[in-house]
Parts: sequence; structure tokens; C-alpha cells
Amino acid sequence: MANSPEGSSSTPVSAPRPPLRLSLTPAGARSRLDGAWWPHSRDLERELPALVGELDRAWGRITHATFNRHLWPDTPYGVRAGSHEVRLGWFDAEQDPDEISLFSYEVGRWELLVVPPEADSERAARLMASASRSGNSDTAAALVEPDSTDRWGASRWDDSRPRDWRAESATVTDSDSD
Repeated sequence: MANSPEGSSSTPVSAPRPPLRLSLTPAGARSRLDGAWWPHSRDLERELPALVGELDRAWGRITHATFNRHLWPDTPYGVRAGSHEVRLGWFDAEQDPDEISLFSYEVGRWELLVVPPEADSERAARLMASASRSGNSDTAAALVEPDSTDRWGASRWDDSRPRDWRAESATVTDSDSD
């Protein structure tokens, strides 16, 4: 073990947090999304406190957040954000994989596109501008993967197509259709 100079602390100093990358729709704008968030990693416990701290000031205290767990490998039940705990809920098919929903008792529900942390700065800037544009009607997944039709894109919710409710749930066998 190396000797430390007299009076120095052996407690490691944590690295400063990188800046929050957030773009919100203009106040009063009506859009499908309320903005975009570009986290630095897929570590929700590390990333969410900075987002909640900023949104607490803008939207009132954030009390809950829901997300699709495929974007976040570790899914805790709650995250400490400043002086309060934010309860977390996660879904698979029920929530757009590229979106996080934030809830405040004061204001209501907010939807943000989650820009993939590994996105390059050009793509991230384009996604953030699109998601926070006033009047945007695209889903988060449609912005992230505009050519995809198999998950959360516009064609998935095309009401002009005939739908078979059985195709959206468990497999139907001959004995089930009686």
C-alpha cells in the first residue's frame, strides 16, 4: 500500500456527473411526446436522479416513472432523486421501448423519448429535435426506428386493417375457438 501524504484523505472522489441532455416541447404545445432525454448510460439508478431533479423544478415533484425494461438491464423498484424516492414500474409489450413515462401529482403524466445512450451526437440531436417539436405526432419508436413496422410504429396501430383479437394474445387452439 502506498503511503499517502499527511493530511490527505483516502476517500475516493467521485467523478462529476456529465451534463443532463434533455429537450422539452415548448410550454403549452400539444404533441405526442413531451420531449426527449439522452442518458449517458443504461444505468437507470445513475441516470434518473438528474432527470428527475430537473423535471421536479419544471413539472412539479415526479413521484413515479414507467419504462420498457428492455432498454434498462437493471430494473430497481425505486430510485432516490434528491430528497424523495421515485417509484419505478416496468413493462415489456405494454410500453413503447423507446419511451419513459413520468408522473407528477401536480401536473400529470409526461412522455419522453429515450435516445439510445450509444447514439452518435448527430443522430441524437435529430431525435431530440423531432421529439420536442411542437405538434409532433410520432411515437418514440417511430422516431427511433422509422422503417420498423413490427413494434410500436404507425403500421402496428393502423385502424384500417382488420384485426383479429386472438392474434394479439395467447395462441388459440381448436378447442379454444368453440
